[in-house]
Amino acid sequence: MEWNYYNTFITVSPDCPSEFGLVPPDKKGGRTKPSLEYELAAEQPYQYTQEELLYEVHVRHKGIAPEELAERGAEIRETFYSKPTACMRASMLPKKYGWGLHFNQEGKLALIPRESELYHQFAEGKQEGVKVLSGMRSSRNSTS
Repeated sequence: MEWNYYNTFITVSPDCPSEFGLVPPDKKGGRTKPSLEYELAAEQPYQYTQEELLYEVHVRHKGIAPEELAERGAEIRETFYSKPTACMRASMLPKKYGWGLHFNQEGKLALIPRESELYHQFAEGKQEGVKVLSGMRSSRNSTS
């Protein structure tokens, strides 16, 4: 199954409340998926494909130890990819925290803050050969 985007820009959701790219907070009980997605993508732009990022977030969010990955990595990976998973259009990064997502020709992603000039170039279709998609709305009833 192919989960990656190529030459694609995902804009913030139409109902995203943030005017700026914000760092997602963690909770008292531990790391959140949005904070893990942000950390990995922000620290290593164009390092991960969507598939790789979602898998790495899964491993870290579940707290799977390196020893367990070394021993059962293939099984864990196969189980993860066998189940339907929401794509990055449904991530809280574009839905709530004000981040656009650019996927290059290799399918590797980088975060683009909503307030940046580069975001507007992508969102307005000024980057030749880049398909523009909207992040998913937070609410079906939202009309903004």
